[in-house]
Amino acid sequence: MSFLRSVFEWFNDGDHWTGAEGIPRLLWQHVQISFIATVVAVLIALPIGLFFGHHRTGGFVAINLANIGRAVPALALLIIAARQFGLGDPPQWMQAIGIGSTSAFLVLVALAVPPIVTNTYAGVIGVDADTRDAARGMGMSGGQLLRRVELPLATPLIMAGIRTSAVAVVATATLAALVGWGGLGRYIIDGSRVQDDERLFAGALLVALLAIAVELLLALVQRFVVPKGLRVTPATT
Repeated sequence: MSFLRSVFEWFNDGDHWTGAEGIPRLLWQHVQISFIATVVAVLIALPIGLFFGHHRTGGFVAINLANIGRAVPALALLIIAARQFGLGDPPQWMQAIGIGSTSAFLVLVALAVPPIVTNTYAGVIGVDADTRDAARGMGMSGGQLLRRVELPLATPLIMAGIRTSAVAVVATATLAALVGWGGLGRYIIDGSRVQDDERLFAGALLVALLAIAVELLLALVQRFVVPKGLRVTPATT
């Protein structure tokens, strides 16, 4: 109980809610880091999954190439990226969109891409062949088939992939603090460095709460973007 009391007192300390190392600023940095990496991953992965799923070809290659990053721990990827791109400031155009570290950005995007590619491909290729044939029989072109039939039917799986990626990015974005990008990882890394267990625990707790909040938010978004007929509703008796 004494440790939990110390953690409560840490949160109750006004100094931890103000300034450059305050909770609001580092929390906002963490949200920015996670949001930028997830959005870029969606912009990369979604077209790949849609293309290969729609054409019913090359999916095995695309998915396995996308999953290569899963086989390497995020910290190892960060070390490799840091050796290649350094720890200095990123190019001006990257800073302009809020990217504070090329290395951390690439690692987080690489982490987020595989689930989105896999789920998008699986969702599109899973559309019933009879449904596709019926759409073509109505005179739909390939693009219309993708936009009006395959994409809406694949939306539940696509959103599941995005949710998985977003939560993973939030959890892994703590590594960004190792290369000077900031975020809640500052508490974890600094707390570990000076053996401040309360600060370390507080950082881990804040990251966990943020990940839960992101999951709930995206679940709400999914209810709006998934066609009503495809939503899973509780069974009634």
